[in-house]
Amino acid sequence: MKPTVPPIQRVNDFVVKFANVNGSGSASANLLFAKSILRMGVPVAPRNIFPSNIQGLPTWFEVRISEAGWRGRRGGVDLMVAMNPQTWDQDLKEIEPGGYLFYDSTKPLPPSKFRDDITVIGIPLTEICNREYTDSRQRQLFKNIVYVGALSALLEIDPEEIAELIGEQYKGKEALLKPNVQAMHMGRSYTENNLDYPLGIRIKRANAVGERIFIEGNSAAALGCVYGGATVAAWYPITPSSSLAEAFTRHCRKFRTDAVTGKSRYAIIQAEDELASIGIVIGASWNGARAFTCTSGPGISLMQEFIGLAYFAEIPAVLFDVQRGGPSTGMPTRTQQADVLSCAYASHGDTKHVLLFPEDPKEAFDFAALSFDLADRLQTPIFVMLDLDIGMQDWLCEQLSWDDKRSHDRGKLMTYEMLEAGKDFGRYLDVDGDGIPFRTRPGTHPNRGSYFTRGTTKDRYARYTEDGATYVDNMERLLRKFETAKQYAPAPIVRNASQATRFGAIYYGSTGPAMDETLASLTAQGVHMDTLRVRAFPFHDTVSDFIAAHEQVFVIEQNRDAQLRSLLVNELVVDPAKLMPVLHYDGTPITARFILGEIGDKLAMFNVTPLRKVAP
Repeated sequence: MKPTVPPIQRVNDFVVKFANVNGSGSASANLLFAKSILRMGVPVAPRNIFPSNIQGLPTWFEVRISEAGWRGRRGGVDLMVAMNPQTWDQDLKEIEPGGYLFYDSTKPLPPSKFRDDITVIGIPLTEICNREYTDSRQRQLFKNIVYVGALSALLEIDPEEIAELIGEQYKGKEALLKPNVQAMHMGRSYTENNLDYPLGIRIKRANAVGERIFIEGNSAAALGCVYGGATVAAWYPITPSSSLAEAFTRHCRKFRTDAVTGKSRYAIIQAEDELASIGIVIGASWNGARAFTCTSGPGISLMQEFIGLAYFAEIPAVLFDVQRGGPSTGMPTRTQQADVLSCAYASHGDTKHVLLFPEDPKEAFDFAALSFDLADRLQTPIFVMLDLDIGMQDWLCEQLSWDDKRSHDRGKLMTYEMLEAGKDFGRYLDVDGDGIPFRTRPGTHPNRGSYFTRGTTKDRYARYTEDGATYVDNMERLLRKFETAKQYAPAPIVRNASQATRFGAIYYGSTGPAMDETLASLTAQGVHMDTLRVRAFPFHDTVSDFIAAHEQVFVIEQNRDAQLRSLLVNELVVDPAKLMPVLHYDGTPITARFILGEIGDKLAMFNVTPLRKVAP
């Protein structure tokens, strides 16, 4: 049937979405599809949207193909690979008018199950696999590779790139390698012999990837821990942070194992729960090691008491919060930026913690390494605020880099020589006004520099006291230290529009890639907007200046309660009415279309309309 809308015609600029059943082995095949396009020099941005059960529920895998290099989700689907009857109706609705539907046509479907404004491509995948294989598991697994082969013909993907990737995946496993390559060619041959191809959307070899790398955020952060000097990790399994600890284990086996003796120069402990994990980290850090834990929102909730101890006793610690949908168990395999407030003020009483907001795996690596310097310099817990989208997805990003001349900043340490010379040592004594006292590590001196570490109130020399004035003195010093943190934490990135504007936008973390594309679309429409990407809390003075310089500022984030906006209002002298929230929190990564639509609706309230329309 000829579609009522002309088929989409695009090269290296479209979205393919796979609708599968979890546990069917589809994720590896879909990633193989994405990587084959990457090997042809065309940037891709894949997103694996999977359920929290092991098998049976729907799962989706979305691949954004963009020679322009956009890394965020666009919104909408140009080609739907519909492999899950449970979600057929929902998947069908997502296809753009003029788009394409690819499905298993073994079982005939009535015309009512299709749309008249899309192109339908049916291949009898089950029939092909049933004819070729006798084992039921093989039939399912190879069915995925067969459709990758079919898509290679429809989209003009070089089959040699796919075969090479299969060869790398199954190197040394000939029993698996040859059947997978054969299955791929089966799908391609069927398409070439029975269907019109290629489609209006297709891949053309390009040179747009450059020297960038394809890496998962949790793995990059774990490698940053190694370069940052971490030797101790304590963790309790929780989605989506577990792969960070697992990656750290792999990196340590490679980089922290003595080549001569084979002895491990690291300690990785899977504790009995989250509270024990942070307790181990605090103990290791107190003893002078660089230590971290990785968790998600529920883990942060359980760690509150020990976080407060580390803050008040001033013990370095690093926590990676790979955020997911909450509250409670929430959506364990969906992404959000919903722990901003719970981390900024973690524990009871008056606390304020340093937060770092990486945008992608490159910054996850950089900020992970930096976090240990900050923890030692500031003698306090540091939170690296990842999320599932950064942590568990593969991203195309700039190469990770390290200056071999860089040394670790261990902060203010009272040495043996200083103590021997009679230098006054007060564990909580502010000697230069920055709020950061000197500390000693165990064994620094045989009879000087010792102190009692306590979570109760104390004076400047760590002596127990309940004197109110002394308590206030200590709490105000902690505020001075928090102020000092501004000069060490990553500064925000400001981008000014090409001409003066009344409007600004503030965003952070994984919202960045979608925001980049939104900004380009607004500029193309003749709408000018300055932007500021927050990279750390406490907020740099630049943030206050940015807000003051604009009549209205959009704050774009991925949670229901506008948590960053609340933090801005609470911490800065700012009129809340100036900050307009743009909130996305359905658990999927935010899209450029969503941001553009929300900002467009709000700009209309101020009689701002685009000078020209641009296709989304």
